[in-house]
Amino acid sequence: MSFDGLFTHAMVHELSQLLTGGRIARINQPYPAEMVMVVRANRKNHPLLISANPTYPRLQITAVPYKNPAVPSNFTMTLRKYLEGALIDSISQVDNDRIVEFTFTTRDELGDTQHLKLIVEIMARHSNVSLVNQETGKIIDTIKHVGSDQNRVRLLLPGALFRMPPKQERTNPYLPNQHYPKLFSQFQGDQAGLAKALQHQYQGFGKDSAAELAAELLAADNLPTAYEGFLRHFEHPEPVLIEDQRGKQRFEAFPPLDPTGLTITHFATLSELLDGYYAAKAEHDRTKELAGQVLKVVNNELKKDKRKVKKLNQELADAESADDYRIRGELLTTYLGQLKAGMTEIELPNFYDENRLLQIQLAPELSPSKNAQRYFTRYNKLKASVAYDQEQLALANEEINYFENIVSQINIASPADVQEIRLELEQQGYLRVRRQKGKKQRKVQPAKPELFHTSDGSEVLVGKNNLQNDRLSFKLANKNDLWFHVKDIPGSHVVLRNPAPSDETILEVAQLAAYFSKGRDSDNVPVDYLPVKRLHKPNGAKPGFVTFRGQKTLSVTPKRLPN
Repeated sequence: MSFDGLFTHAMVHELSQLLTGGRIARINQPYPAEMVMVVRANRKNHPLLISANPTYPRLQITAVPYKNPAVPSNFTMTLRKYLEGALIDSISQVDNDRIVEFTFTTRDELGDTQHLKLIVEIMARHSNVSLVNQETGKIIDTIKHVGSDQNRVRLLLPGALFRMPPKQERTNPYLPNQHYPKLFSQFQGDQAGLAKALQHQYQGFGKDSAAELAAELLAADNLPTAYEGFLRHFEHPEPVLIEDQRGKQRFEAFPPLDPTGLTITHFATLSELLDGYYAAKAEHDRTKELAGQVLKVVNNELKKDKRKVKKLNQELADAESADDYRIRGELLTTYLGQLKAGMTEIELPNFYDENRLLQIQLAPELSPSKNAQRYFTRYNKLKASVAYDQEQLALANEEINYFENIVSQINIASPADVQEIRLELEQQGYLRVRRQKGKKQRKVQPAKPELFHTSDGSEVLVGKNNLQNDRLSFKLANKNDLWFHVKDIPGSHVVLRNPAPSDETILEVAQLAAYFSKGRDSDNVPVDYLPVKRLHKPNGAKPGFVTFRGQKTLSVTPKRLPN
Protein backbone atom coordinates (compact mmCIF):
# COMPACT_ATOMS: atom_id res chain seq x y z
CA MET A 1 0.00 0.00 0.00
CA SER A 2 1.24 3.46 -0.79
CA PHE A 3 0.79 6.30 1.69
CA ASP A 4 -2.60 7.10 0.14
CA GLY A 5 -5.62 8.86 1.61
CA LEU A 6 -6.86 5.76 3.42
CA PHE A 7 -3.50 5.09 5.06
CA THR A 8 -3.33 8.80 5.94
CA HIS A 9 -6.77 8.40 7.59
CA ALA A 10 -5.42 5.53 9.72
CA MET A 11 -2.23 7.43 10.61
CA VAL A 12 -4.16 10.57 11.60
CA HIS A 13 -6.35 8.41 13.85
CA GLU A 14 -3.21 6.93 15.52
CA LEU A 15 -1.44 10.30 15.93
CA SER A 16 -4.57 12.08 17.14
CA GLN A 17 -5.07 9.60 19.97
CA LEU A 18 -1.41 9.81 20.96
CA LEU A 19 -0.50 13.49 20.55
CA THR A 20 -3.62 15.65 20.96
CA GLY A 21 -3.12 17.90 24.00
CA GLY A 22 0.64 17.40 23.89
CA ARG A 23 3.20 20.21 23.94
CA ILE A 24 6.00 20.80 21.42
CA ALA A 25 9.25 20.32 23.32
CA ARG A 26 11.87 20.45 20.56
CA ILE A 27 12.10 20.92 16.78
CA ASN A 28 14.92 19.81 14.48
CA GLN A 29 15.41 19.43 10.75
CA PRO A 30 18.00 16.67 10.26
CA TYR A 31 17.59 16.61 6.46
CA PRO A 32 16.54 19.27 3.92
CA ALA A 33 12.99 17.93 3.41
CA GLU A 34 12.41 16.28 6.80
CA MET A 35 11.71 17.62 10.27
CA VAL A 36 11.28 16.02 13.68
CA MET A 37 9.03 17.57 16.33
CA VAL A 38 9.37 16.08 19.79
CA VAL A 39 5.90 16.16 21.38
CA ARG A 40 5.59 15.78 25.13
CA ALA A 41 2.28 13.99 25.77
CA ASN A 42 1.13 11.76 28.62
CA ARG A 43 4.51 12.23 30.35
CA LYS A 44 6.40 10.77 27.41
CA ASN A 45 8.39 12.23 24.50
CA HIS A 46 7.17 11.26 21.02
CA PRO A 47 9.47 12.13 18.07
CA LEU A 48 7.06 13.04 15.25
CA LEU A 49 8.73 12.71 11.83
CA ILE A 50 7.19 14.88 9.11
CA SER A 51 8.76 14.18 5.73
CA ALA A 52 8.30 16.10 2.48
CA ASN A 53 10.88 13.90 0.80
CA PRO A 54 9.70 13.45 -2.83
CA THR A 55 10.38 9.69 -2.73
CA TYR A 56 9.28 8.80 0.82
CA PRO A 57 6.82 11.49 2.03
CA ARG A 58 5.06 10.54 5.26
CA LEU A 59 4.33 11.42 8.88
CA GLN A 60 4.82 9.05 11.80
CA ILE A 61 6.25 8.60 15.26
CA THR A 62 9.80 7.34 14.73
CA ALA A 63 12.30 5.48 16.86
CA VAL A 64 15.11 5.93 14.31
CA PRO A 65 17.84 8.24 15.71
CA TYR A 66 18.77 11.29 13.63
CA LYS A 67 21.93 13.37 13.60
CA ASN A 68 21.10 17.05 13.43
CA PRO A 69 23.17 19.51 11.37
CA ALA A 70 25.58 21.85 13.14
CA VAL A 71 23.66 24.89 11.83
CA PRO A 72 19.81 24.80 11.90
CA SER A 73 17.94 25.85 8.75
CA ASN A 74 15.84 29.03 8.49
CA PHE A 75 12.68 26.90 8.48
CA THR A 76 13.77 25.20 11.72
CA MET A 77 14.44 28.57 13.37
CA THR A 78 10.99 29.81 12.29
CA LEU A 79 9.24 26.74 13.70
CA ARG A 80 11.18 27.01 16.95
CA LYS A 81 10.14 30.64 17.27
CA TYR A 82 6.44 29.98 16.70
CA LEU A 83 5.82 26.39 17.86
CA GLU A 84 8.19 25.44 20.69
CA GLY A 85 5.99 25.28 23.79
CA ALA A 86 2.77 25.28 21.72
CA LEU A 87 -0.11 22.90 22.53
CA ILE A 88 -1.55 20.60 19.85
CA ASP A 89 -5.31 21.25 19.73
CA SER A 90 -6.19 18.81 16.98
CA ILE A 91 -4.85 16.61 14.19
CA SER A 92 -7.22 16.19 11.26
CA GLN A 93 -7.32 15.03 7.65
CA VAL A 94 -8.71 17.19 4.86
CA ASP A 95 -11.55 15.03 3.42
CA ASN A 96 -9.89 11.71 2.55
CA ASP A 97 -6.93 13.39 0.86
CA ARG A 98 -3.21 13.14 1.72
CA ILE A 99 -3.35 16.48 3.57
CA VAL A 100 -3.09 16.67 7.37
CA GLU A 101 -3.70 19.76 9.51
CA PHE A 102 -2.14 20.24 12.95
CA THR A 103 -3.73 23.11 14.90
CA PHE A 104 -1.78 24.75 17.73
CA THR A 105 -2.43 27.24 20.50
CA THR A 106 0.54 29.32 21.62
CA ARG A 107 1.41 32.84 22.69
CA ASP A 108 3.19 35.55 20.69
CA GLU A 109 5.93 37.90 21.92
CA LEU A 110 3.36 40.11 23.67
CA GLY A 111 1.79 37.18 25.50
CA ASP A 112 -1.40 37.18 23.42
CA THR A 113 -2.99 33.87 22.41
CA GLN A 114 -2.14 32.84 18.87
CA HIS A 115 -3.63 30.06 16.74
CA LEU A 116 -1.45 28.41 14.11
CA LYS A 117 -1.74 25.57 11.62
CA LEU A 118 0.91 23.23 10.29
CA ILE A 119 -0.38 21.81 7.01
CA VAL A 120 1.37 18.66 5.76
CA GLU A 121 0.87 17.65 2.12
CA ILE A 122 1.97 14.07 1.35
CA MET A 123 2.02 14.24 -2.46
CA ALA A 124 5.26 12.79 -3.90
CA ARG A 125 7.33 15.56 -5.50
CA HIS A 126 4.68 18.14 -4.56
CA SER A 127 4.96 17.27 -0.85
CA ASN A 128 5.36 20.25 1.46
CA VAL A 129 4.99 21.47 5.04
CA SER A 130 3.51 24.95 5.62
CA LEU A 131 3.18 26.94 8.85
CA VAL A 132 0.08 29.16 8.55
CA ASN A 133 -1.47 31.84 10.74
CA GLN A 134 -4.96 30.48 11.36
CA GLU A 135 -6.57 33.90 11.71
CA THR A 136 -5.12 35.61 8.62
CA GLY A 137 -4.61 32.51 6.48
CA LYS A 138 -1.15 33.74 5.52
CA ILE A 139 1.91 31.52 5.24
CA ILE A 140 4.63 32.12 7.84
CA ASP A 141 7.09 29.74 6.17
CA THR A 142 7.29 26.46 4.21
CA ILE A 143 9.87 23.70 4.14
CA LYS A 144 9.99 24.09 0.32
CA HIS A 145 9.45 27.51 -1.24
CA VAL A 146 7.35 27.35 -4.41
CA GLY A 147 7.30 30.53 -6.50
CA SER A 148 5.10 31.54 -9.44
CA ASP A 149 7.73 30.27 -11.87
CA GLN A 150 7.23 26.75 -10.46
CA ASN A 151 3.47 26.77 -9.89
CA ARG A 152 1.11 29.34 -11.37
CA VAL A 153 -1.88 28.09 -9.34
CA ARG A 154 -0.41 28.08 -5.81
CA LEU A 155 2.20 30.39 -4.32
CA LEU A 156 3.89 28.75 -1.31
CA LEU A 157 6.06 31.55 0.03
CA PRO A 158 6.19 33.46 3.34
CA GLY A 159 3.53 36.18 3.37
CA ALA A 160 1.38 34.61 0.64
CA LEU A 161 -2.21 33.50 1.31
CA PHE A 162 -2.33 29.75 1.76
CA ARG A 163 -4.51 27.93 -0.76
CA MET A 164 -5.34 24.24 -0.75
CA PRO A 165 -4.35 22.16 -3.79
CA PRO A 166 -7.02 22.02 -6.53
CA LYS A 167 -9.82 19.68 -5.45
CA GLN A 168 -10.41 16.53 -7.48
CA GLU A 169 -13.94 15.55 -8.48
CA ARG A 170 -13.99 12.39 -6.42
CA THR A 171 -16.24 11.22 -3.58
CA ASN A 172 -15.07 11.00 0.01
CA PRO A 173 -15.55 7.26 0.79
CA TYR A 174 -16.48 8.04 4.40
CA LEU A 175 -19.50 10.14 3.37
CA PRO A 176 -22.87 8.45 2.72
CA ASN A 177 -22.99 7.37 -0.94
CA GLN A 178 -24.33 4.64 -3.22
CA HIS A 179 -21.66 4.51 -5.92
CA TYR A 180 -20.09 1.13 -5.22
CA PRO A 181 -23.24 -1.03 -5.92
CA LYS A 182 -23.52 0.53 -9.37
CA LEU A 183 -19.79 0.03 -10.02
CA PHE A 184 -20.06 -3.55 -8.74
CA SER A 185 -22.85 -4.37 -11.19
CA GLN A 186 -20.84 -2.85 -14.07
CA PHE A 187 -17.67 -4.80 -13.31
CA GLN A 188 -19.01 -7.98 -11.69
CA GLY A 189 -16.32 -10.64 -11.93
CA ASP A 190 -13.70 -8.18 -13.25
CA GLN A 191 -11.49 -7.36 -10.24
CA ALA A 192 -8.99 -5.21 -12.20
CA GLY A 193 -11.77 -3.21 -13.86
CA LEU A 194 -13.63 -2.72 -10.57
CA ALA A 195 -10.44 -1.64 -8.77
CA LYS A 196 -9.72 0.95 -11.45
CA ALA A 197 -13.30 2.26 -11.29
CA LEU A 198 -13.17 2.49 -7.48
CA GLN A 199 -9.88 4.40 -7.66
CA HIS A 200 -11.38 6.83 -10.18
CA GLN A 201 -14.62 7.30 -8.19
CA TYR A 202 -13.36 7.58 -4.61
CA GLN A 203 -10.95 10.02 -3.04
CA GLY A 204 -7.71 8.75 -1.47
CA PHE A 205 -7.59 5.27 -3.00
CA GLY A 206 -4.18 4.05 -4.04
CA LYS A 207 -3.77 1.17 -6.47
CA ASP A 208 -3.32 -1.44 -3.71
CA SER A 209 -6.23 -0.13 -1.64
CA ALA A 210 -8.58 -0.19 -4.62
CA ALA A 211 -7.48 -3.72 -5.54
CA GLU A 212 -8.06 -4.96 -1.97
CA LEU A 213 -11.54 -3.38 -1.75
CA ALA A 214 -12.45 -4.82 -5.16
CA ALA A 215 -11.38 -8.31 -3.98
CA GLU A 216 -13.45 -7.96 -0.78
CA LEU A 217 -16.56 -6.75 -2.65
CA LEU A 218 -16.34 -9.58 -5.18
CA ALA A 219 -16.00 -12.16 -2.37
CA ALA A 220 -18.77 -10.68 -0.19
CA ASP A 221 -22.34 -11.82 0.27
CA ASN A 222 -23.39 -8.37 1.48
CA LEU A 223 -21.91 -5.33 -0.32
CA PRO A 224 -22.65 -2.64 2.34
CA THR A 225 -21.18 -4.81 5.08
CA ALA A 226 -18.04 -5.52 3.06
CA TYR A 227 -17.61 -1.85 2.08
CA GLU A 228 -18.14 -0.50 5.60
CA GLY A 229 -15.97 -3.23 7.11
CA PHE A 230 -13.14 -2.31 4.73
CA LEU A 231 -13.26 1.34 5.84
CA ARG A 232 -13.43 0.33 9.53
CA HIS A 233 -10.08 -1.44 9.08
CA PHE A 234 -8.48 2.02 8.94
CA GLU A 235 -10.04 3.04 12.26
CA HIS A 236 -8.65 -0.10 13.96
CA PRO A 237 -5.62 -1.10 11.88
CA GLU A 238 -3.57 -4.29 12.19
CA PRO A 239 -0.27 -3.06 10.64
CA VAL A 240 1.60 -5.65 8.56
CA LEU A 241 4.69 -5.75 6.38
CA ILE A 242 4.14 -8.04 3.39
CA GLU A 243 6.85 -9.68 1.30
CA ASP A 244 6.04 -11.59 -1.88
CA GLN A 245 7.95 -14.55 -3.32
CA ARG A 246 10.24 -12.22 -5.33
CA GLY A 247 11.30 -10.40 -2.15
CA LYS A 248 9.33 -7.23 -2.93
CA GLN A 249 7.92 -5.56 0.20
CA ARG A 250 4.89 -3.40 0.84
CA PHE A 251 3.15 -2.11 3.96
CA GLU A 252 -0.58 -2.42 4.71
CA ALA A 253 -2.87 -1.18 7.44
CA PHE A 254 -4.32 -4.71 7.79
CA PRO A 255 -3.61 -8.24 6.46
CA PRO A 256 -4.75 -8.96 2.89
CA LEU A 257 -7.82 -11.05 2.12
CA ASP A 258 -5.67 -13.70 0.37
CA PRO A 259 -2.27 -14.26 2.08
CA THR A 260 -1.24 -17.17 -0.19
CA GLY A 261 2.48 -17.10 -1.03
CA LEU A 262 3.12 -14.02 1.13
CA THR A 263 5.35 -13.57 4.18
CA ILE A 264 3.55 -11.36 6.70
CA THR A 265 5.16 -9.56 9.66
CA HIS A 266 2.89 -7.90 12.22
CA PHE A 267 3.64 -4.60 14.01
CA ALA A 268 2.05 -2.99 17.04
CA THR A 269 1.53 0.44 15.43
CA LEU A 270 1.53 2.05 12.00
CA SER A 271 4.57 4.11 13.00
CA GLU A 272 6.57 1.01 13.94
CA LEU A 273 5.54 -0.51 10.59
CA LEU A 274 6.84 2.52 8.68
CA ASP A 275 10.11 2.47 10.62
CA GLY A 276 10.54 -1.17 9.64
CA TYR A 277 9.71 -0.51 5.99
CA TYR A 278 11.48 2.80 5.41
CA ALA A 279 14.58 2.51 7.65
CA ALA A 280 17.01 1.25 4.98
CA LYS A 281 15.27 2.85 1.97
CA ALA A 282 15.03 6.33 3.48
CA GLU A 283 18.58 6.10 4.85
CA HIS A 284 19.95 5.39 1.36
CA ASP A 285 17.88 8.22 -0.12
CA ARG A 286 18.99 10.70 2.54
CA THR A 287 22.60 9.71 1.89
CA LYS A 288 22.17 10.45 -1.83
CA GLU A 289 20.47 13.75 -1.01
CA LEU A 290 23.23 14.86 1.37
CA ALA A 291 25.93 13.56 -0.97
CA GLY A 292 24.61 15.49 -3.98
CA GLN A 293 27.00 18.44 -3.73
CA VAL A 294 29.89 16.23 -2.62
CA LEU A 295 29.43 13.92 -5.61
CA LYS A 296 29.17 16.91 -7.95
CA VAL A 297 32.53 18.26 -6.73
CA VAL A 298 34.16 14.82 -6.79
CA ASN A 299 32.91 14.05 -10.31
CA ASN A 300 34.10 17.45 -11.57
CA GLU A 301 37.55 16.82 -10.10
CA LEU A 302 37.62 13.35 -11.66
CA LYS A 303 36.78 14.79 -15.08
CA LYS A 304 39.54 17.39 -14.76
CA ASP A 305 42.10 14.80 -13.67
CA LYS A 306 41.17 12.40 -16.48
CA ARG A 307 41.50 15.20 -19.04
CA LYS A 308 44.87 16.06 -17.51
CA VAL A 309 46.04 12.44 -17.73
CA LYS A 310 45.02 12.29 -21.39
CA LYS A 311 46.93 15.49 -22.16
CA LEU A 312 50.06 14.36 -20.25
CA ASN A 313 50.06 10.98 -21.98
CA GLN A 314 49.91 12.79 -25.33
CA GLU A 315 52.82 15.02 -24.34
CA LEU A 316 54.85 11.99 -23.29
CA ALA A 317 54.03 10.30 -26.60
CA ASP A 318 55.20 13.44 -28.41
CA ALA A 319 58.40 13.43 -26.37
CA GLU A 320 59.22 9.96 -27.71
CA SER A 321 59.74 11.61 -31.10
CA ALA A 322 62.08 14.27 -29.67
CA ASP A 323 65.09 12.69 -31.38
CA ASP A 324 63.47 13.44 -34.76
CA TYR A 325 63.79 17.17 -33.98
CA ARG A 326 67.40 16.74 -32.85
CA ILE A 327 68.32 14.89 -36.08
CA ARG A 328 66.70 17.60 -38.20
CA GLY A 329 68.62 20.28 -36.29
CA GLU A 330 71.92 18.46 -36.75
CA LEU A 331 71.32 17.91 -40.50
CA LEU A 332 70.48 21.59 -41.02
CA THR A 333 73.62 22.59 -39.11
CA THR A 334 75.79 20.18 -41.18
CA TYR A 335 74.39 21.34 -44.53
CA LEU A 336 73.89 24.97 -43.52
CA GLY A 337 75.54 26.18 -46.75
CA GLN A 338 72.81 24.58 -48.88
CA LEU A 339 70.05 26.56 -47.17
CA LYS A 340 68.83 29.75 -48.83
CA ALA A 341 66.71 32.52 -47.34
CA GLY A 342 63.00 32.10 -48.06
CA MET A 343 63.07 28.30 -48.50
CA THR A 344 60.02 26.39 -47.15
CA GLU A 345 61.56 22.89 -47.24
CA ILE A 346 64.71 21.01 -48.18
CA GLU A 347 65.79 17.39 -48.72
CA LEU A 348 69.08 16.39 -47.08
CA PRO A 349 70.96 13.07 -46.74
CA ASN A 350 70.27 11.50 -43.33
CA PHE A 351 73.59 10.09 -42.13
CA TYR A 352 71.67 8.31 -39.31
CA ASP A 353 69.76 6.18 -41.84
CA GLU A 354 72.15 5.07 -44.60
CA ASN A 355 72.12 8.56 -46.14
CA ARG A 356 68.51 8.32 -47.21
CA LEU A 357 66.99 11.68 -48.07
CA LEU A 358 64.99 13.34 -45.30
CA GLN A 359 62.52 16.11 -46.08
CA ILE A 360 62.73 18.96 -43.56
CA GLN A 361 60.18 21.78 -43.23
CA LEU A 362 61.58 25.33 -42.93
CA ALA A 363 60.21 28.65 -41.78
CA PRO A 364 60.81 31.04 -44.74
CA GLU A 365 60.88 34.10 -42.50
CA LEU A 366 63.83 32.70 -40.46
CA SER A 367 67.52 32.59 -41.39
CA PRO A 368 69.16 29.16 -42.06
CA SER A 369 70.86 29.09 -38.65
CA LYS A 370 67.66 30.07 -36.84
CA ASN A 371 65.77 27.29 -38.64
CA ALA A 372 68.31 24.79 -37.27
CA GLN A 373 68.09 26.36 -33.82
CA ARG A 374 64.27 26.08 -33.94
CA TYR A 375 64.51 22.27 -34.13
CA PHE A 376 67.04 22.13 -31.28
CA THR A 377 64.76 24.32 -29.13
CA ARG A 378 61.79 22.01 -29.75
CA TYR A 379 63.97 18.97 -28.94
CA ASN A 380 65.21 20.49 -25.65
CA LYS A 381 61.68 21.49 -24.64
CA LEU A 382 60.28 18.00 -25.21
CA LYS A 383 63.15 16.31 -23.33
CA ALA A 384 62.82 18.72 -20.43
CA SER A 385 59.06 18.13 -20.22
CA VAL A 386 59.38 14.36 -19.73
CA ALA A 387 60.37 14.45 -16.04
CA TYR A 388 57.76 17.11 -15.26
CA ASP A 389 54.99 15.27 -17.17
CA GLN A 390 55.81 11.97 -15.46
CA GLU A 391 55.64 13.64 -12.05
CA GLN A 392 52.32 15.33 -12.88
CA LEU A 393 50.95 12.10 -14.33
CA ALA A 394 51.73 10.24 -11.10
CA LEU A 395 50.01 12.98 -9.05
CA ALA A 396 46.95 13.01 -11.32
CA ASN A 397 46.59 9.22 -11.18
CA GLU A 398 46.98 9.33 -7.40
CA GLU A 399 44.20 11.93 -7.20
CA ILE A 400 41.96 9.86 -9.50
CA ASN A 401 42.41 6.89 -7.16
CA TYR A 402 41.59 9.16 -4.21
CA PHE A 403 38.36 10.46 -5.73
CA GLU A 404 37.28 7.02 -6.96
CA ASN A 405 37.76 5.87 -3.37
CA ILE A 406 35.52 8.75 -2.20
CA VAL A 407 32.81 7.70 -4.68
CA SER A 408 33.07 4.11 -3.44
CA GLN A 409 32.73 5.30 0.17
CA ILE A 410 29.61 7.35 -0.65
CA ASN A 411 27.98 4.24 -2.14
CA ILE A 412 28.18 2.46 1.24
CA ALA A 413 27.87 5.56 3.45
CA SER A 414 25.28 6.58 6.00
CA PRO A 415 24.24 10.26 6.31
CA ALA A 416 26.75 10.72 9.17
CA ASP A 417 29.51 9.28 6.99
CA VAL A 418 28.67 11.78 4.23
CA GLN A 419 29.12 14.65 6.70
CA GLU A 420 32.61 13.35 7.50
CA ILE A 421 33.45 12.95 3.81
CA ARG A 422 32.37 16.56 3.29
CA LEU A 423 34.59 17.63 6.21
CA GLU A 424 37.53 15.75 4.69
CA LEU A 425 37.04 17.48 1.30
CA GLU A 426 36.86 20.83 3.09
CA GLN A 427 40.14 20.07 4.88
CA GLN A 428 41.73 19.07 1.56
CA GLY A 429 40.56 22.32 -0.06
CA TYR A 430 38.14 20.77 -2.57
CA LEU A 431 35.03 22.19 -0.87
CA ARG A 432 34.52 25.63 0.59
CA VAL A 433 34.22 25.70 4.37
CA ARG A 434 30.70 26.69 5.38
CA ARG A 435 30.87 29.46 7.97
CA GLN A 436 28.23 31.69 9.51
CA LYS A 437 29.02 35.23 10.62
CA GLY A 438 29.49 35.57 14.33
CA LYS A 439 29.52 31.80 14.92
CA LYS A 440 32.55 29.74 15.74
CA GLN A 441 33.11 26.74 13.50
CA ARG A 442 32.28 23.57 15.42
CA LYS A 443 34.99 20.93 15.33
CA VAL A 444 33.67 17.62 14.05
CA GLN A 445 35.26 14.45 15.40
CA PRO A 446 35.22 11.34 13.18
CA ALA A 447 32.53 8.85 14.19
CA LYS A 448 33.52 5.50 15.59
CA PRO A 449 34.19 2.75 13.03
CA GLU A 450 31.40 0.22 12.57
CA LEU A 451 31.69 -2.84 14.82
CA PHE A 452 31.13 -6.45 13.66
CA HIS A 453 31.74 -9.87 15.20
CA THR A 454 33.11 -13.06 13.63
CA SER A 455 31.61 -16.48 14.37
CA ASP A 456 34.16 -17.01 17.19
CA GLY A 457 33.23 -13.67 18.79
CA SER A 458 36.28 -11.65 17.64
CA GLU A 459 35.72 -7.91 17.19
CA VAL A 460 36.14 -6.41 13.73
CA LEU A 461 36.23 -2.64 13.12
CA VAL A 462 35.43 -1.12 9.72
CA GLY A 463 36.22 2.47 8.69
CA LYS A 464 33.48 3.94 6.46
CA ASN A 465 35.44 6.96 5.19
CA ASN A 466 39.05 8.18 5.02
CA LEU A 467 38.98 10.09 8.33
CA GLN A 468 37.67 6.97 10.08
CA ASN A 469 40.23 4.82 8.20
CA ASP A 470 43.17 6.95 9.40
CA ARG A 471 41.89 7.03 12.95
CA LEU A 472 41.25 3.29 12.97
CA SER A 473 44.59 2.23 11.45
CA PHE A 474 46.91 4.59 13.34
CA LYS A 475 45.14 5.43 16.62
CA LEU A 476 42.58 2.78 17.58
CA ALA A 477 44.25 -0.40 16.30
CA ASN A 478 46.91 -2.21 18.31
CA LYS A 479 50.19 -3.03 16.55
CA ASN A 480 49.53 -6.79 16.64
CA ASP A 481 45.96 -6.55 15.31
CA LEU A 482 45.46 -7.74 11.72
CA TRP A 483 44.68 -5.15 9.04
CA PHE A 484 42.67 -6.02 5.91
CA HIS A 485 42.09 -4.15 2.62
CA VAL A 486 41.02 -5.17 -0.87
CA LYS A 487 43.91 -5.37 -3.32
CA ASP A 488 44.36 -2.48 -5.79
CA ILE A 489 40.78 -1.15 -5.60
CA PRO A 490 39.00 1.35 -3.28
CA GLY A 491 37.76 -0.07 0.00
CA SER A 492 37.51 0.34 3.77
CA HIS A 493 40.28 -0.25 6.28
CA VAL A 494 39.26 -3.31 8.33
CA VAL A 495 40.93 -4.29 11.61
CA LEU A 496 40.57 -7.68 13.33
CA ARG A 497 41.19 -7.42 17.05
CA ASN A 498 42.68 -10.89 17.42
CA PRO A 499 46.46 -11.30 17.00
CA ALA A 500 46.22 -15.08 16.56
CA PRO A 501 43.00 -15.82 14.66
CA SER A 502 42.00 -19.09 13.02
CA ASP A 503 41.96 -19.49 9.25
CA GLU A 504 38.15 -19.44 9.35
CA THR A 505 38.16 -16.09 11.17
CA ILE A 506 40.66 -14.60 8.69
CA LEU A 507 38.41 -15.75 5.82
CA GLU A 508 35.33 -14.14 7.41
CA VAL A 509 37.12 -10.80 7.89
CA ALA A 510 38.51 -10.89 4.35
CA GLN A 511 34.94 -11.42 3.08
CA LEU A 512 33.81 -8.43 5.14
CA ALA A 513 36.64 -6.26 3.73
CA ALA A 514 35.56 -7.27 0.21
CA TYR A 515 31.94 -6.38 1.09
CA PHE A 516 32.97 -2.85 2.14
CA SER A 517 34.74 -2.14 -1.15
CA LYS A 518 34.17 -1.26 -4.77
CA GLY A 519 34.27 -5.02 -5.49
CA ARG A 520 31.15 -5.72 -3.40
CA ASP A 521 29.20 -7.12 -6.39
CA SER A 522 32.05 -9.34 -7.64
CA ASP A 523 32.37 -13.07 -6.97
CA ASN A 524 36.15 -13.20 -6.57
CA VAL A 525 37.92 -10.32 -4.79
CA PRO A 526 41.61 -10.40 -3.68
CA VAL A 527 42.14 -9.09 -0.13
CA ASP A 528 45.51 -8.23 1.45
CA TYR A 529 46.08 -8.68 5.19
CA LEU A 530 49.03 -8.07 7.54
CA PRO A 531 49.77 -6.90 11.11
CA VAL A 532 48.99 -3.24 11.78
CA LYS A 533 52.60 -2.57 12.81
CA ARG A 534 53.68 -2.94 9.16
CA LEU A 535 51.51 -0.04 8.00
CA HIS A 536 53.14 3.27 7.13
CA LYS A 537 51.65 6.63 6.18
CA PRO A 538 53.95 8.82 4.04
CA ASN A 539 54.33 12.46 5.03
CA GLY A 540 51.81 14.67 3.24
CA ALA A 541 49.74 11.70 2.00
CA LYS A 542 46.01 12.16 1.58
CA PRO A 543 43.62 10.77 4.23
CA GLY A 544 43.20 7.00 3.99
CA PHE A 545 46.44 6.42 2.04
CA VAL A 546 48.91 3.88 3.48
CA THR A 547 51.89 1.84 2.30
CA PHE A 548 52.90 -1.62 3.44
CA ARG A 549 54.99 -4.69 2.63
CA GLY A 550 54.95 -8.38 3.56
CA GLN A 551 51.21 -8.87 3.14
CA LYS A 552 49.35 -12.13 2.46
CA THR A 553 46.49 -12.28 -0.05
CA LEU A 554 43.21 -14.20 -0.08
CA SER A 555 40.62 -14.39 -2.89
CA VAL A 556 37.10 -14.30 -1.41
CA THR A 557 33.43 -13.69 -2.17
CA PRO A 558 32.12 -10.54 -0.40
CA LYS A 559 29.92 -11.23 2.64
CA ARG A 560 28.66 -9.09 5.52
CA LEU A 561 29.13 -10.16 9.14
CA PRO A 562 26.58 -9.59 11.94
CA ASN A 563 27.02 -6.39 14.00
